[in-house]
Amino acid sequence: MTVRQPDLLDTSSDTPPVLQPGPWKRGRVLAAPALLLGLLMLLHAQITDRGGLGSLVDTFLPWFGVFIPMLLTAALWRRSASGVVALLLPVAVWLSLFGGLLIDKSQPGGDLTVVSHNVGAANPDPAGTAHDLAASGADVLALEEITPQAKPLYEQELAEAYPFHTVQGTVGLWSKLPLTDIRPVDIGMDAGPLADTLPAAAEAAYNRALRTTVATEQGPVAVYVAHLGSVRVFPRNGFWTDSRDRGSQALAKAVAAEKNERLVLLGDLNGTTDDRAFTSLISSLRSAQETAGGGFGFTFPATFPVARIDQILVRGVQPKSSWVLPATGSDHLPVAARIDF
Repeated sequence: MTVRQPDLLDTSSDTPPVLQPGPWKRGRVLAAPALLLGLLMLLHAQITDRGGLGSLVDTFLPWFGVFIPMLLTAALWRRSASGVVALLLPVAVWLSLFGGLLIDKSQPGGDLTVVSHNVGAANPDPAGTAHDLAASGADVLALEEITPQAKPLYEQELAEAYPFHTVQGTVGLWSKLPLTDIRPVDIGMDAGPLADTLPAAAEAAYNRALRTTVATEQGPVAVYVAHLGSVRVFPRNGFWTDSRDRGSQALAKAVAAEKNERLVLLGDLNGTTDDRAFTSLISSLRSAQETAGGGFGFTFPATFPVARIDQILVRGVQPKSSWVLPATGSDHLPVAARIDF
């Protein structure tokens, strides 16, 4: 009889099997940032605005969606069902906030084409910028950040296409249609980045907003042009928006007091319509980009736009289409819209 000797190398029966965590337990740590991301976007209006934190979050809110594919990739790599399910919250919130902007809502037609552009105080080619803007076919053209040195160049280059124009301080309006009731609008601004380019007398009379009436075949339209104060990021004070916010409140009062039911506001507001600082201003106005555009329409900085701070807002008229024009010599991109009466 043969006696089988035990195999000293066979230890499989003595080693307990290694249990792998299931898909619901695997990568659960990924679920936490996914939920926090969704709650941050959902409750962004509740974030304190001390140091401008709330405005900063509002401004870059669309970009929080970038984290969704990053977290999804990590969850799929970990084969984490809990991580994938947790992402449903930020996806739903982001789509509810910005999903409508992904649809092209432009329509044919329109009675009036308007363009607004911060031409930039440091623009190396004002004449070329004016030529490009005239070629846009705009009926009404608003310019912001016009320096005293560049003003004659804009007036000369735009004179043929636009027989009517006004310049008030550093903002101006050129029109193919007659202008009446022209006046500056006090929005409590100082010279800001243009202070060094203005003589003392000009700085004392400094102005960054105007109001006029454009006479169209369909009736008069009140047109406002504004350039609100810049925002600053300071290491110790955070996101500084005081000057802009004061201007926004003053402009909101002027718009609310406007008697003409048809109103178009053009300008560099140095903020997005999601920013809480503009709640009063946009409460009775509509954004042409959000109503009749396609995409986010980012305008600043021109080299790699990350926010739409140049706006076309309307009341009493219907935006039919809205778009962003090609770059000029400015650090902003021009914005355009066709509106219908």
